[in-house]
Amino acid sequence: MFEQLKDILARKLHVPADSITMEATPQDIELDSLAVVELSLVLDKELGIRISDDEMAGAGTVGDIVRLMEARGAAL
Repeated sequence: MFEQLKDILARKLHVPADSITMEATPQDIELDSLAVVELSLVLDKELGIRISDDEMAGAGTVGDIVRLMEARGAAL
């Protein structure tokens, strides 16, 4: 899931790939609230993984987002 998220962040949200680590915070990779909403929509559209904007905004690190993705992906 990390590689999928990294690809989406780099390709769709233009985040430099070398800055995306499991420990990176949204602030580290410059994800503002609008980008978080866009990420939520892209995850739903491309991967069928639904994570609410509030859950996404509450994620403290990229690793937290990956864990949310894994939990939602497992529920499919």
